Amino acid sequence: MKKIVLGTSNPHKLEEINAMIKEIHPDSLEFVLVEGSFDPEENGTTFEENSYIKAAEAAKIMNMPALADDTGLCVDALDGRPGIYSARYAPDQKSKIEKLLEEMKNIPQNKRNAHFICTMTLVAPDGTKLHTQTGKIEGYIDTKPSGTHGFGYDPIFFIPDLNKTMADLTLQEKNTLSHRARALKPMVEWIKNNL
Repeated sequence: MKKIVLGTSNPHKLEEINAMIKEIHPDSLEFVLVEGSFDPEENGTTFEENSYIKAAEAAKIMNMPALADDTGLCVDALDGRPGIYSARYAPDQKSKIEKLLEEMKNIPQNKRNAHFICTMTLVAPDGTKLHTQTGKIEGYIDTKPSGTHGFGYDPIFFIPDLNKTMADLTLQEKNTLSHRARALKPMVEWIKNNL
C-alpha cells in the first residue's frame, strides 16, 4: 500500500480523506500525519500557493511524497472573503460562524451565494510540484447554523440541490460530493497512475 504524508496537523482532515480513499480505492493508498511539529507559514496569495507551501514542508520533514490542500469559503457578497483566510478568519469554529453571519446580516437571500473551494498539491520529497487539482461546490450562506456533522463553516453552508447544509450531510454523503472529494478523486487517480 502506498503511503503519502498529508500536510496538515488536523486529525479530522486525515480521517475524512482516509475515509474517502476507502470509498474510491480500498487498500491502494493511505495518508499519514506529519510527525513532530508542523506549522508552516501560509503566506501564499492563492489556494494553490498555500497548498504547495504545506505539502513541500511535509514532504521535507518526512522525506516522502506529500499532499496538502488549501480550502476556503468564498462569499460573493464579501468579494470572495474569507477565501484564503478562512482558517484564520476568527479564533475558533463558533466565532468564525458568528463573525460571518454578523457580516452578512443585512444581505438578502438572493445575494448570499458562496462556494467552497479546495486546491490540492502533491509534492515530491525534493520539493518538486508533481500535480495540482481543484474541487468546488456551490451553495449559499444560511442565516443560522444547522446540522451536527462536519467542521468549520459547514453548519451555515447551504446546498440548494440537496436542501441541506454541509453539516446536515452524513460523512458518506459529504465524502461523495464535497469540494475536497471533487479534488481528491482525480488526484488519487493521478497518484495511482503516476507514482
